[in-house]
Amino acid sequence: MKEKTLNIRNYIAKIPLIQGGMGVGVSLGGLAGAVAECGAVGIISTAQIGFREKTFRSNPLKANLLAMQKEFEKARSLAREGIIGFNIMVATRNYKEYIKKAVELKAPLIISGAGLPMDLPEYTKGTDTCIAPIVSSAKAAKLILKYWDRKFGETADLVVIEGPMAGGHLGFKYEQLEQLDAITYEQEILKIAEVVREYEKQYERKIPIVFAGGIHDKKQVRHVFSLGLDGVQVASRFVTTKECDASDAYKDAYLHARKEDITIIKSPVGMPGRAVRNEFVKRLEKGETKAVTQCYQCLSHCNPKEIPYCITEALIRAVSGDIKEGLIFCGGYSYMSKKIESVKEVIDSLMNLDV
Repeated sequence: MKEKTLNIRNYIAKIPLIQGGMGVGVSLGGLAGAVAECGAVGIISTAQIGFREKTFRSNPLKANLLAMQKEFEKARSLAREGIIGFNIMVATRNYKEYIKKAVELKAPLIISGAGLPMDLPEYTKGTDTCIAPIVSSAKAAKLILKYWDRKFGETADLVVIEGPMAGGHLGFKYEQLEQLDAITYEQEILKIAEVVREYEKQYERKIPIVFAGGIHDKKQVRHVFSLGLDGVQVASRFVTTKECDASDAYKDAYLHARKEDITIIKSPVGMPGRAVRNEFVKRLEKGETKAVTQCYQCLSHCNPKEIPYCITEALIRAVSGDIKEGLIFCGGYSYMSKKIESVKEVIDSLMNLDV
């Protein structure tokens, strides 16, 4: 493609692509470092990032903060000069502590969604860590940017628009997912862009906008650029790479998934999510539950006594290789992945737009 970079405040990515954050344990230092080394933006998900640490069961927060440092250092060893950031969900319990740790590590970028990151600038102001909210509507974008401006005198360094074909937890209600189509949501994208451009003018600096959710091929990438946006965020395509941090069995689940195997589930905390319809999900659909014996302090609005299953345990089972009894989050076009590739091959297939 013609030379196009993604400029995020003082950081420049040679390739206008962000690898989306995928928890639990799917996008860690190995994947993020490989992406950054290629010139794109690598993102580490902090969602229960420390599940392999010895102290995880007794002190999840301590384990997760320790793992943040380990995975960031691993990624940085793979990409000395690239942009490596963290995806930190607003819904995360102890959200502030994860943000502070990312700043302490001097991470170039924090991307934050699964809720409205209203107080994010409080912990990053005056640092070199850039901040990017994930929004799915113009209403959310306006609410966040207006609040940041009035309370902190700050604005976003980047905005991620996440559409309805994304994987994992979605920023839409169930009825919205049933009603939305590509044309309708494209109008919403343009409305979000208008909101962002207002703050560009006010702060007299560029605020790049990237689109996420269902980006699988270069045709879709071309369309995003035709809308006047500045880049794309891609997650599911990177699951089926050699460098992805998930188990081989997890990757195989993507390769063997059919279109009809991808469904919308209800998360234990009430949010809709997109996942592979395996044996675990089929039983959930029948109303079966799995008793929660321990709380891993993952989401702030989760009550172990009321939920049908523990999402932390379900995600850990999946990423560790138990694809029948685990929860496998995925994007809307994940069924189109049919082979294991390298990170570079995936990036080239998406961003070489001249071919």
